[in-house]
Amino acid sequence: MSPNGSDRSSRRPMRRKLPQVLTAGLVLATASGCSYNWEDFPRLGMPTPVTEEAPRILSLWQGSWAAALVTGVLVWGLILWSVIFHRRSRTKVEVPPQTRYNMPIEALYTVVPLIIVSVLFYFTARDESKLLALEDKPAHTINVVGYQWSWGFNYIEKVEGQPSAGSEIPKELDAIPNRFREDFPEGAGGVYDVGVPGTRNPQNGNPGPTLWLPKGEKVRFVLTSRDVIHSFWVVPFLMKQDVIPGHTNAFEVTPNREGTFMGKCAELCGVDHSRMLFNVKVVSPERYQQHLKELAEKGQTGYVPAGIEQTDPARNAETNKL
Repeated sequence: MSPNGSDRSSRRPMRRKLPQVLTAGLVLATASGCSYNWEDFPRLGMPTPVTEEAPRILSLWQGSWAAALVTGVLVWGLILWSVIFHRRSRTKVEVPPQTRYNMPIEALYTVVPLIIVSVLFYFTARDESKLLALEDKPAHTINVVGYQWSWGFNYIEKVEGQPSAGSEIPKELDAIPNRFREDFPEGAGGVYDVGVPGTRNPQNGNPGPTLWLPKGEKVRFVLTSRDVIHSFWVVPFLMKQDVIPGHTNAFEVTPNREGTFMGKCAELCGVDHSRMLFNVKVVSPERYQQHLKELAEKGQTGYVPAGIEQTDPARNAETNKL
């Protein structure tokens, strides 16, 4: 057998195994991309998480990048391999053999992308369901009210020294559906804080009102709007959620790091959208309760209007009775 013949015969097994090897590599890359500790990998532009839930988001972000990088390396490698080993010879001008209707190759570039998308979808759906799950009777409930061009915060709490509000829900919170109001503390008179674009944090001078949160305790945010769609985004929480008029969204976090952090509206809501800033100050539970007392002493008791009531389409879309 000629040297050329032996070389061709030795290449055939490798060519036959190439689709299986690539498929296995891609599956392993995407399946393992979201299973490691986020601290073992660079944050890839994400800020340091400050809640117990945020590392799950960061891990998903890092895993997606890892899968994309592995996929890119394989694609770039195949491109370079074909450029180098299948380049036109200077001494031969004939057209090389053409490959048509190669079922293994066609199956490869059809099935592998479906596998990649399916794996990424699984991890995304799994993490989303965990992040949006709501506990019964959270430790704290705060109604975040978006309006042009700032934010209001209704602390739905029992404040020490403040008389009970009774069993009736204040009319200012009528926009919030019953499925959220059922978890409000009974008799919570509450306190509030509101801002305007010119409001400043007294400690650091950052623009916007300041939302106070207790470290290590679960907080539920109930998001309502008075006018147009806004988006509640605390940057180091690594997640945001839309604030929609006539539709109430909610999510829960447990802050685990004290400090003052930046928040902003992430939805283009009009001419002064860029001024819809706020601050989030995470403090000890004792300091948090003291802050609520300070708001009550200032006369900021009760609640500011939550916004537009739940619309019929949104009400009909809910699985629970509103």
